[in-house]
Amino acid sequence: MASSSSKSSDELATAVCRYVLGDLSLGRAAEAAGLSRWEFEEVLEDAGFTSLYGPRTDDQLQREIDVALDLDE
Repeated sequence: MASSSSKSSDELATAVCRYVLGDLSLGRAAEAAGLSRWEFEEVLEDAGFTSLYGPRTDDQLQREIDVALDLDE
């Protein structure tokens, strides 16, 4: 049976990969890893990645625009 620290390491590695691939936002990836957003950003920096903010794809951008337009109504 895997120890809890190896489970944590696996969850962290998965969260980093999913964040880097754009599957998860920074906040969701941090949550999946069991860390605060700021702790997760430190992990990313230590691994050589830069935190990315905002939408990464046209679909993500369109969803954000749709939400903003709905708030205006």
